Amino acid sequence: MAVPVEFVVEPRLTVQLLGWILAGALLGSCSGLVPGLHANNFALLLAGVAPSVPGPPLFVGCAMLAAGVVHTFLNAVPAMALGVPDAEMAVTALPGHRLVLAGRGHEAIRLSALGSLLAVLAAIPLAIPVTWAMTATYPTIRSSLPLLLAMVVVALVASERTWRTRAGGLLSFALAAGLGLLTLDLSPDAPLDAGGTLAPLFAGLFGAPVLIDAIRGGGVPPQDGETIAISSRLVAVTAVAGAFAGAIVGYVPGISAAIAAVAALVVVPADAGDRGYIVATSGVDTANTIFALFALVAIGQPRTGVMVAFESANAPLDLPILLAAVAIAGLSGFVLVCVVGDVYLDLVGKTSYWKISASVLVLLVVLSFLFTGPIGVVVFVVAATIGMVPVRLRARRVHLMGVLIGPLMLGG
Repeated sequence: MAVPVEFVVEPRLTVQLLGWILAGALLGSCSGLVPGLHANNFALLLAGVAPSVPGPPLFVGCAMLAAGVVHTFLNAVPAMALGVPDAEMAVTALPGHRLVLAGRGHEAIRLSALGSLLAVLAAIPLAIPVTWAMTATYPTIRSSLPLLLAMVVVALVASERTWRTRAGGLLSFALAAGLGLLTLDLSPDAPLDAGGTLAPLFAGLFGAPVLIDAIRGGGVPPQDGETIAISSRLVAVTAVAGAFAGAIVGYVPGISAAIAAVAALVVVPADAGDRGYIVATSGVDTANTIFALFALVAIGQPRTGVMVAFESANAPLDLPILLAAVAIAGLSGFVLVCVVGDVYLDLVGKTSYWKISASVLVLLVVLSFLFTGPIGVVVFVVAATIGMVPVRLRARRVHLMGVLIGPLMLGG
């Protein structure tokens, strides 16, 4: 016997909910545009203020989710315009920055926005079957994780074109892994209680080398087109690959969106090139938020900083409303990236780039101090030195992800 389902819409509450979602989207867009602001640092700041925000817990939770989702859209903009990513955008930064320097920045921003939006659209219907599969296979994945990560590292090093760049990639990985082993578990006193050393690590490894070289460079050239020069099939395939990689983050402890993005690169079709990398890795970052929400429902564990912020708001796990909030935030993020990203690129292109580079370097030092104190500044400088190694040896900077992969392989 069929049970009738009745949908009730309360206009006043619906408008209030939309207001909270859009407020969260605005907050996430502002945070995403700050160069080098890591998503977890932002999420832990949210977690600190969530309990004191006046309002219904469900609405506050929706705002937190919306902020986290939109942050994953907008953080692509400084990664491409300035070459300064947060951790999740680290492997996207160089391909995106290359397109910007080739005058294809508007296209790069739209590719990132498409990757994030398609990942949202793919992740919502996939969440239930993927949750079932991941919870069933989790023990096997967890026990084999060091071997799986080692295979990813070998594949990435082997994919370098010459023995010289392979040696450079291996050296970069080893140095970054050693730095991660020494610093990831540090809990230094700092002005802001918002996480550990990820902010100075990734700002130094991936942001500082680009900015240092940019001081002597010619700046951002004029951007001449928005047309996407990759087939719709490849866009769809790479976005879905990113979405599945994002699922891993939600269920396997210790795996970050940054590591999943590296794994996604291994399965991206060879003919997708830089554009496919941008779509896939942007999709990882955004899908992660959705799968982490389902993981919280299924196993009761917050796997991301955004989910910690969500829990701190004491929000009920009302999945239909929460998924609607994620979908609205995703659409908002897509529009914001295309509009704000173009303006951001134009402003950067009209400003003396050495001044921008020097100013952002100072900002990264300040952020390192705020999040990790004086030790964070030292970590930033050491990370920046290591970050120059693959640049000078002409290897890909993706090997610097050893800062996370190495400690995880060794059980750190």
